[in-house]
This record gives sequence, structure tokens and C-alpha cells, in this order.
Amino acid sequence: MVSSVHILLVGAGIVGCSTAYHLARQGITDVLVVDQGPLPATGGSSSHAPGLVFQTNASETLSRLAADTVRLYSSLEVDGSPCFHQVGGIEVATTPERWDDLHRKLGLATAWGIDGELLDAGQVRERIPGIDADRIHGGLHVATDGIAKPVRAAEAMMREARRLGVRFEGSTEVTGFDITDDRITTVHTTSGDVAAGTVVCCAGIWGPKIGRMAGVTIPVQPLAHQYAVTTPVLDDGETEVAQPILRHQDRSMYFRQVHDRYGIGSYRHRVMPVRTDELSPTVTPGTEAPSEGGGWKGMASVHPFTPEDFTGPWREARRLLPALREAEIGEGMNGLFLFTSDGMPVLGRSDVENFWVAEAVWITHAGGVGRAMAQWLAGRTPDIDLRQADLRRFDDFARSPAYLAQRSAQSFREVYDIIHPQQPPEQPRPLRTSPFHDRQRELGAVFLEASGWERPHWYASNEKLLQGKEIARPGEWAGRFWSPIVGAEHLATREGVAMFDMTSLPRAEVTGPGALGLLDRLTTSKIDRQPGYVTYTLMLTPEGGIRSDITVARLERDHFQVGCNGPRDIAWLRDNADATAQVRDITGGTCCIGLWGPRARDVLAALADVDVSHEAFGFFRARRLHVGEVPVVALRLSYVGELGWELYTSAEFGRRLWDLLAGAGHGIFPAGRGAFNGMRLEKGYRAWGTDMWTEHTPEEAGVAFAVKPDKGPFTGREALLRRGEPARRLSCLRIDDGTVLMGSEPVLAGDEPVGFTTSAAYGHTVGASLAYAWLPADLAHPDTRLTVTYFNQPHPATVIPD
Repeated sequence: MVSSVHILLVGAGIVGCSTAYHLARQGITDVLVVDQGPLPATGGSSSHAPGLVFQTNASETLSRLAADTVRLYSSLEVDGSPCFHQVGGIEVATTPERWDDLHRKLGLATAWGIDGELLDAGQVRERIPGIDADRIHGGLHVATDGIAKPVRAAEAMMREARRLGVRFEGSTEVTGFDITDDRITTVHTTSGDVAAGTVVCCAGIWGPKIGRMAGVTIPVQPLAHQYAVTTPVLDDGETEVAQPILRHQDRSMYFRQVHDRYGIGSYRHRVMPVRTDELSPTVTPGTEAPSEGGGWKGMASVHPFTPEDFTGPWREARRLLPALREAEIGEGMNGLFLFTSDGMPVLGRSDVENFWVAEAVWITHAGGVGRAMAQWLAGRTPDIDLRQADLRRFDDFARSPAYLAQRSAQSFREVYDIIHPQQPPEQPRPLRTSPFHDRQRELGAVFLEASGWERPHWYASNEKLLQGKEIARPGEWAGRFWSPIVGAEHLATREGVAMFDMTSLPRAEVTGPGALGLLDRLTTSKIDRQPGYVTYTLMLTPEGGIRSDITVARLERDHFQVGCNGPRDIAWLRDNADATAQVRDITGGTCCIGLWGPRARDVLAALADVDVSHEAFGFFRARRLHVGEVPVVALRLSYVGELGWELYTSAEFGRRLWDLLAGAGHGIFPAGRGAFNGMRLEKGYRAWGTDMWTEHTPEEAGVAFAVKPDKGPFTGREALLRRGEPARRLSCLRIDDGTVLMGSEPVLAGDEPVGFTTSAAYGHTVGASLAYAWLPADLAHPDTRLTVTYFNQPHPATVIPD
């Protein structure tokens, strides 16, 4: 085997082969792919996967990766045999709730550029003759969905990558790494040692084991999923698959034709976790290779079928497809594949500088993921934003075995459930609480969860604020996890003063003689200002996309406090820091109250030991002061568009800070995240990750005011200077009939989809339903009339100024 290589991929399943294929097509061929199993059927999850590819997902990222995958698989063949059967897919509804949800899902498909249609029960039966049409309301049909042949697709990509110069070695197990200065120098394998410039872990269910060898926690959990193949029941046994794949999500099941039989998968069974160290290496020598209908014996990724777990699903299958009453279960398996705590893949660079990860990737997304990983490894930002899938999105607690076990189990149970965007997980809670938590509970706070934090969305104690107010109510879907108190808190904040718990916003401390240089290189605004200034600024990708937006408060000459969007931002700062700059995550040891509203100065002036007048404490300024006895870092800024301050202190003083503010009079009250979100939309304030991300430039997103090209070099500056006029813009829509949206709805000009919504809420102060939307630049002008479809119903909308 070769003794050195530029990139070594661990795992020759569908993800490893896709990554190698796309690297080779970019001209990067000094690549070695090793797998402990035989090639091309290595014995991992790719070798037994039924191959279903459904593109529509609530996540735009996953939908676009799936659409990319469909295009790739459709272009591949092996010796004249196709790698993808584009037979379409139908998801049926057996309940009114699911039928409503399919109307919503059609909107998601349209928003993400996927063509779909709703079918009535008779039209579903025309495409799947064996279905009991009396049991269903109808179905969502996507003609471009289909069945992949995973091993064949992997082989096709392997052949092409080999032709271009990539090397593949089967029956080669990775046994360890030599690591120096947080870099892998040598990869030890059963076929010899290899010096590797970069290592990419695509090992699937063995990924956690490979990660541990490198000192990296890969937060994934192998789980068993039941799949059975019936005895013959269909007339046409010549064609492997002609019928559309069928999903019966009300019972967490799917069906696919396998010649004259049906393959049936079920998630409606007990959760069956498996520890990676319990897995044998791969295929047992001399056992049967995988076939189209089964033949899974001998693969470590397949556990014995447990018929008792399939009793309920089999009964339900016979109800939906009556022909199955004449069939039996011919063979089955409990196949292993990976789940994560949030249902998304795990991709990107780890804290070991040259160790990358591409794990928890389903067949549905593997083609697109391979292309994105190849772009990343080539030093470019992927053209599909991967913020939701980045390995570094996880806080430390989310990497713990206990957290992963509970959340991955919930993710498995809910894989086909109707999940509301704000629906909080059940366990483990409470996990992260601010020092104000007990006080908030006493006030009847209703908590939702984000990144482990318990965040009040409204307070029952504020019901009195409803007196004399007419609060616009959203519809049934948007109105879940909502109360009219949200509107009352919103209006009362605009009229008086409220305190918002902002502890969950991530923040870092950057110190040292190199702190200024670090922040100046990475951000778009002028950071070199006197201590006491706060700057809103952007961090860009080299291509000029918005990596994040942050606030930088210069507290002392070499001491900055940085408000971030998540662990990825703090990791990025650390990646770019040298020994002269220290980056410390201070989120957990501190807390924050947003004191906002026209009477905020009255409250603070009575408690502070310094002058907080406008003349003494201007907008976007920072000061250290005391609120009563409590030492505070006060930043005069507001994310809700009212006078006020963010007040930071160490966690030990949190409850005292709350009590002092709460007892200060002037009608002060606590308000929740529901009011916060509606107020920031009214003011035109963007949220990174929801309204804008790496695919968008500052001018497109409406934040070009934060870019100062004349300040000197910074990441992304040259790319921005080369860009012409934007082809799209983030715009504010008023939904003219008052319907409150949830985001991710398609926007139409006439009958043509032209964009999609991002954030949405009711603007109680302006008396209008609002939404941000990405639109073509020629439509992003005030007074442009458009249509938003919500649950497949049209609603008139007008572009308005922020």
C-alpha cells in the first residue's frame, strides 16, 4: 500500500465513494480510500440499505442535498445497469392531521425547488393498485423521488474515481493514529502505515470508534431499524421496481417493490441502540453477499430480525395493502444505521486540525454530501450551507453518551412524526437554566428549549396585560406553543419596560495582545476603536458569504467581549488565533438580562452607580458599572428596537440582578422570546441561521452597512469587491389577509415560485402579519404584490420596507 497520501478516507461505503468521486472530478486524486470490508459491498449500512430517496424535508439543507443526490445517482450506471430507479414517491395520509400536514409539506417542496402534487385517494390507487383507497385521504407525490442501488452507485463512483487516479484498498482496517500538535501524522492500518495530510472519517457505524482513536468524539448513535421482505405477492416479477415507493407515516412505515414482493420498513418498534465496540469488523468470510431482496447474513451492520417487534407493523401493512393478507414475511433484518440528537448529519473538521468527519449520512443525502465534503476539503465553502450539519454545532454536553442516547432515541421515535418547528424535546430537561429560572417558574413562565437552554416564551403572570387589548390570533398550526400573552408582552414592552432573559446567547472573551488583530482579520467592520465601543459586524467566508454576525464590545485595550451565534463561531475564533490571543467561552459562567423599552433608563438610573443618560452613555457603547451591589458589563444596544441595555454579570450574581430590576418599579415586567421575535421582525433585525447564512452576501441580506472595505484586509473582502449587483434580496413581506406564517413557505409571482420565507411573526405594534423572504432582486421592491402559499392555500402579500 502507498506510504503517503494527501487525503485518506476511512470507509468505502456510499459516503466515502461519493467524496472520493467528487474530489477526483475536482482534480484532487492523491486520495486513498480504505475499508475493513471487501469492495464494493463492504458490509456497512450502505450494503443493506433499501435505498429510498425522498427529497422533501423541513430542512432546506437536507432537501437540497437530496436533490443533488438524485441528480448524481440518475447519472450513474454499472455495466449498463442503473444506479437509480426514478419511480417517484408517495406519502399517504390516513388521518385528517396528516392530510393537513401533506398540504404543508407540498409548500416545503415548492419552497426548496422540488416539484410535487397532492393526489386524491383514487389517484394514489392508480399508481399503487394494491392500496386500500378507503383508508386514505390522499397522498403527496414527488415524481423525481425513487430507489437507489447503494452498492451499485458506490461501485460506479469507485470505478470513475479509480480511473481518475484515486486508490481504493479493501480488507484494510485502520488500527490507530499518530498525533503531534493536534495533527494526525501517521495512519496505522492492517496493510501498513500511511502518512496522511488529511484524514476523513466516513466509517458509518464504526465512526465513533475511529473518532476515539483520533481523540475526537463523534456524537452519533447506531440504532437498529426493522426491514422485512414478503413472500411473492405481485404479478410482475421481472422488473425490480415499477411502483412508486410508499410512505405510511401515520404508522412510521414505508414500502417498496422488490420484483414480485414488497420490502417493508418500520420505525414503530422499541429503540434498539448498539454500542460501536460491540460490532464485529465487517462481513464474516465465506458468507452470502447482499442481494436485492435480502442476503444480509454475515454483515456486522445487520442484526437478526426480531419478529415480535414487527407484529404491529405487519398487521398495519396488511390493512393498508390488503394483498399482503395472502403473503408472509419471507426474510427480515434489524439493520444498523446512525442517528444523531437532532436528526441531522455530522460533517466537517474536528478539533484535531486535519481530521474531518462525514457521518450519520443516509443514502438519501450521500451524493450531495460527498460533493459538499469535496468542496470543503478543497478549501472552498460548500455551495450548500452546512450550518445545520456541522460537527462543531454541538456544545460539550451534547457530545455526552447520556445526552446522545436519550435524544437519538427520541429522534428515532419521531422520524416520521408531525413535528412543529417550536416543539421542544421531552428529555433531558431541564438541562441548562439561567440563574433566573426559579423566579421565572414562580411567575408561570412557559419554557421552550434551544441548545439545551430553558427559555421563557411568555409568562402566565402577565395575563393582566391583556386587559383592554385585542390580540391578533394565529391559526391552529402557528398558534401551537403560543399564547395571546405573547402579543400583550410585545405591546407592553413598546410602551413601558421589560426584562428579557438573554443568557442563552453564546458569548466569548477574547484577550491578549493579539486579540485586536484576530478580530480585525475576521470581521468586516472597524474594530480598532476606543475601549467602551460596541460594534455590530460580520464574519465572512473567503467567498464573501455571511459566516456569522456578531457584536464586539471593546472593554479594555486587549479585552473584548464577543456575542456569537453558537459554538461554531467560538471554534472559528480559536482556529484563527495564535499564541498572542486567547479565546474563552464565557456563556455558562455568566448571565444576561435585556432591559428594554422606553422606560428602561428610568429603571437603570435608579440602580446604577454611574450616569446612564444618553449624553454619558450613548448608543452602542459599553461600560462597567454596578446595579445595586452587582458588578455588570452594560452594553447599550437592543435587539427589539427600543431604548435599553444588555446587562451581563457572573452567574453568582444573577438572581440578585433579577430581583433588583424586578423591584425597581416603573411598571417593569418579565417578557419572553415570543414577544422578542415579533419585535425584532418589526424593526427589520436579521437572525443569522434563520434569515441569512453562508450562501448570502451582506448586500443581499441587507446588512452591507456592517461592511467597511476601506478598513483594510479581512476574510472575504476581495470576493465582495469582485461581486456585481445582487440577483436576490432578503425582503420584508406583509401578509395582507393577516395570516400568521411559520417560515419556509413558498412565495409566488403569479403561478411561478420565486422564493421562500424565513422568519415570520405577527407585528402587534404595526398591526400586520410579517415575514422575511428571499426574492429575486427585481421583485424586492416595496409595493410588489406576491402570493404566499400556506398549507397549499394562497395568501396575498406585499413587499414593504423593513
